[in-house]
Amino acid sequence: MKKSDFFKLQKRIRKDVGNAIIDFNMIEDGDRIMVCLSGGADSYTMLDMLIHSKRVAPIKFDIIAVNLDQKQPGFPEDILPRYLDGVGVEYKIIQEDTYSIVKDKIPEGKTTCSLCSRLRRGILYRAAQEINATKVALGHHREDILETFLLNIFFGGSLKSMPPKLISDDGKNVVIRPLAYCKETDIKEYALEMSFPIIPCNLCGSQPNLQRQEMKKILLTWESQYPGRIESMFSALGNVKPSHLLDHELYDFSKLGQG
Repeated sequence: MKKSDFFKLQKRIRKDVGNAIIDFNMIEDGDRIMVCLSGGADSYTMLDMLIHSKRVAPIKFDIIAVNLDQKQPGFPEDILPRYLDGVGVEYKIIQEDTYSIVKDKIPEGKTTCSLCSRLRRGILYRAAQEINATKVALGHHREDILETFLLNIFFGGSLKSMPPKLISDDGKNVVIRPLAYCKETDIKEYALEMSFPIIPCNLCGSQPNLQRQEMKKILLTWESQYPGRIESMFSALGNVKPSHLLDHELYDFSKLGQG
């Protein structure tokens, strides 16, 4: 990639992250942000963007990168510490053998991602309390949000997605998604250009989330056949008209037409 093209890409991602942070008031003065670093392109890009934001923002906040080593066979334990030492970021590596728990509970050949995710989330939320983090940053991007939206429509019977900012189920943590406005293709291209030391998410040998993969295929097909459709769908998530839906608890239709 030409240097000028790289700078355009970097500027675009930085702008998307900045807009998301501002639109949803993700980061406030004095925050201590726990950046969940998996070793994938998304989390590396998120950390890189937050390091930049910390440097240029008009407010002061701290960053601590946290990785959960789940003891999957073959996990390269040296990669993340070496990278984080190199960029000069405070970090914490948590070692919890969730791999053995998942393998014990899930029959061979079944998808392990759901249980693995729940265990990982609980450990990370607990860690956030232990290190006095005020926010927990996750690396979900625009396509993750749209895929979740479609999953809930097709399989959950609900109109919802991943919010850019939320209170965790335990009520103790504020979760933010700084990459909410960022395109997956931009993130992958940026990670490649930055030569991030990617750790693959296939170490456990589990099957992929087949339903989510199907949603990803749908989005890719639409993007190819109908340019602009994904942008329109994403815009729709921020342009909701409760009076034009069917949720009578969200909108009081009973009073319409009354004198």
